[in-house]
Amino acid sequence: MTTVDPEIATPPNAVGAECAEAGPAPGEAAARPARRRAAGDPVKTLLHRHRELCERAVDPLEIAAGLEAHGITDRTAARFRHRDVFSLAEELYARSSHEEVSAAARTVVPAGPAAFRGFGYALLPAALACAAAAAGQSWAGAAAAVAVAAALVWPGRAAGGRFPYAAHLLAAAVAGWAVHRHGTALAVGLALAVVPGHLAAVAFAAGARARLDGSRALEEFADRVRPLLVGVVALFTAAAAGAAVLAGTPLPVAVPLALLFLLTRLLLRHGAHRAPVGAALALALVPSPAAVLAAAAGLLVHAVLALSRASAHARP
Repeated sequence: MTTVDPEIATPPNAVGAECAEAGPAPGEAAARPARRRAAGDPVKTLLHRHRELCERAVDPLEIAAGLEAHGITDRTAARFRHRDVFSLAEELYARSSHEEVSAAARTVVPAGPAAFRGFGYALLPAALACAAAAAGQSWAGAAAAVAVAAALVWPGRAAGGRFPYAAHLLAAAVAGWAVHRHGTALAVGLALAVVPGHLAAVAFAAGARARLDGSRALEEFADRVRPLLVGVVALFTAAAAGAAVLAGTPLPVAVPLALLFLLTRLLLRHGAHRAPVGAALALALVPSPAAVLAAAAGLLVHAVLALSRASAHARP
């Protein structure tokens, strides 16, 4: 039987006591506080992940819109110890470095030379269509159709900032096909509706931005912007009907077509996905009286859903 010298043997509890007194290894000691700090500051990880968004934002609302575009909802914000995305965005904005932003960059309603140029561009199709129709030119309808399609869906950026060439080509094809079937009077009616369409788009963008400023939750913003969209669409529909009456073209033909172009402009201007817009425009090419109405109705439903998101109103 082997004997053990009591002076050499060390009890197990003594080993643990010696380790406790010695403390953890240097690398382990550095790792534990780091993990503890990371767990105690969950916003720091989110700030690092979206650093470019936070540093380029004009205000916290830009960050809130960007977070929503990345799939972060009010429920997700609760995991970061915030009641909603807007509160989370305010902390991210406060903890980010920013360049000085002029007061003009914060202006909601566009003003200055750019706004006047946009209004002038909106007047061109009506002037071209009316002048060519009055002169009895054979190319009046085709020229007006192209001008209307370009004015009503321009500018556009679609999802991811890509330029929606296909949507513009489809819009021109829809306008040209409709004018070919129903005559130059339809082109004049659509051209007269370009100015109300431009004003409706500007009013909706400004109104939605103002509602974004006053909202404290994504659901609250959606509830506030949907009536605005419906109101803008209703006012434009009335204006398009008046333009059709002035041009002498049937209302069931001109109004749904003008509404389809307005919704296309709104969706593309606010960065919507191109697929639903292209599908609606392709449906409008079907030679059926109900095709354009169905396309406009479907695109209106999509617009109510897409344009009620805060990310659709972030500054491009």
